[in-house]
Amino acid sequence: MSRPRAALHRAAPALGLFAAARLTGMAVVSLWAWHIGRSPRALLATSWDSRWYVGIATQGYGRTVYWPDGAVQSDLAFFPLYPGLIRAVVSVLPVTGGTAGLLLSWAAAGAAAWGVYAVVERLHGRRLATLVVLLWGLLPHAVVLSMAYTEPLLTAFAAWSLYALVSGRWLWAGALAGLAGLTRPNGIAVAAAVCAVAGCELWRRRGTKGGRAPVWAAAALAPAGWLGYVLWVGVRRGDVPGGYFAVQRGWTSRFDLGLGSLRVIRGMVTGPTFLGFPMALLIAGAGVLLFVLLLLDRPPLALVVYTGVLVLITVGGSGFFESKPRFLLPAFPLLLPLAAALAKARPRAAVAVIAALAGLSFCYGTYLTVAPMAL
Repeated sequence: MSRPRAALHRAAPALGLFAAARLTGMAVVSLWAWHIGRSPRALLATSWDSRWYVGIATQGYGRTVYWPDGAVQSDLAFFPLYPGLIRAVVSVLPVTGGTAGLLLSWAAAGAAAWGVYAVVERLHGRRLATLVVLLWGLLPHAVVLSMAYTEPLLTAFAAWSLYALVSGRWLWAGALAGLAGLTRPNGIAVAAAVCAVAGCELWRRRGTKGGRAPVWAAAALAPAGWLGYVLWVGVRRGDVPGGYFAVQRGWTSRFDLGLGSLRVIRGMVTGPTFLGFPMALLIAGAGVLLFVLLLLDRPPLALVVYTGVLVLITVGGSGFFESKPRFLLPAFPLLLPLAAALAKARPRAAVAVIAALAGLSFCYGTYLTVAPMAL
């Protein structure tokens, strides 16, 4: 049996559990959609950001929406790889852009689950890897993995880049990090991990003459996708260093060390709010706690930097507070402490926890698809 087939064979139980979790979640969403007279496909394929991605895929960049409150939302805020793939699928299959987005996201979610398994199996073994994959599929906001969104694609590139990094495949790590950077703004976390590990490796090899070229290449490739798109937007806007960030400010998105989030939290305390806002606060807080627990286990530098940058962007950024759980979705190493605790727990207790998480995931995920707030 070839190495890839053997690796897939080992991962099959975990991938089966992941598929069962997400298919069940989609079934619950579909039943509720039919109950309220909505189309399940529309909820999964054309909600919120999905419409922007499909619009870019079919018409290219150039759409800007001006709101009465002064917000200016340009489609240049969305990175190009996912809509480019949607366009490619539509050109070869008789499907609409939304359906193409769903097909891509489902395929990417499977590839991401396999990548997550591969990383954790290499570091901690098959049992913990299976638990992490299952928990990832049962997160409260895991419904995003079944929608036409970019998080599945980013996580797939990130997981396999990290796997290449921890196994010494420098060129693969750099190339996949570059693709992650073309997928989402927080894809820069993958490049940060590759560059940090490459820097340490080059320092370790200082004074030696050979074997450093692949490391340098990885460090150069990793940020190329992210930097390339940010600079392209800057050129298009006539402000090379700041054009992309001006676009993000139009969406009220900026890095302000969490000051904007504090204002949202104050508003949640003093007035009514949607369920998604306190849930976002709980999930972001849990993410910070899990990151501290992850650090206590002294994981590899690649996982520390990747996860730390994702947590920092999520906690320190303002704008769309309700979307913070989605921004943390690619941070699968955060699940390592929880998976380790479940592995040590009694079987009945572990099953009870997983069942509770499943119930929360399916119910809250359904709520997110129909809630009147940005996902």
